Amino acid sequence: MATTNQVKVAVIYYSSTGTVAALAKEIAATAGQAGAEVRLRRAEELAPQAAIDSNPAWARKARETADIPVATPDDADWADAVLFGSPTRYGNITSQLKQYIDVLGPLWAQGRLADKVYSGFTSSATLHGGQESTLLALYNAAYHFGGIIVPPGYTDASKFVDGNPYGTSHVDAQGENPVDETALTAARVQAKRVVRMTQALASGLAQS
Repeated sequence: MATTNQVKVAVIYYSSTGTVAALAKEIAATAGQAGAEVRLRRAEELAPQAAIDSNPAWARKARETADIPVATPDDADWADAVLFGSPTRYGNITSQLKQYIDVLGPLWAQGRLADKVYSGFTSSATLHGGQESTLLALYNAAYHFGGIIVPPGYTDASKFVDGNPYGTSHVDAQGENPVDETALTAARVQAKRVVRMTQALASGLAQS
């Protein structure tokens, strides 16, 4: 954990057609504006190329985000706070993000993932499409890490508009609803809160 005011934040996400990628970029930008050093990383794609090519939006997004580095365990090790993003898959996170988390085992065994801040964000195609269960499932990993979960909660008036205290989320209606100002506001609130709480934790640990 950093002992200076500039904390290190990793935003690690998986996105097939771009909704979660848009949220990730907003969170990363806001965290940087709030004074953090930020790494934006994407989980490695596991789907076969034929599956990607069969969906024009998926193929287009793969091309558009090819310049974003693929996440490695070093990114989680480096960070004081990690924000994980994933669309819902049957009320759970994607296999792509799950594999990334699974390969953090050696770091977990060394205790190197403990005492970090963790938070999550998600999207679904339909209303009530598993957003809350996806975020709750994601946080199970943080419990095992010995991490400190920092959700947005209802800590800002805007949260009573988007209505998700567990993390930022958006309903994209199979691409018909682009990420809107409500979701972007939620992303900014979450990013600022994560940076602020991580700074406070770092300051407290430095004095202990």
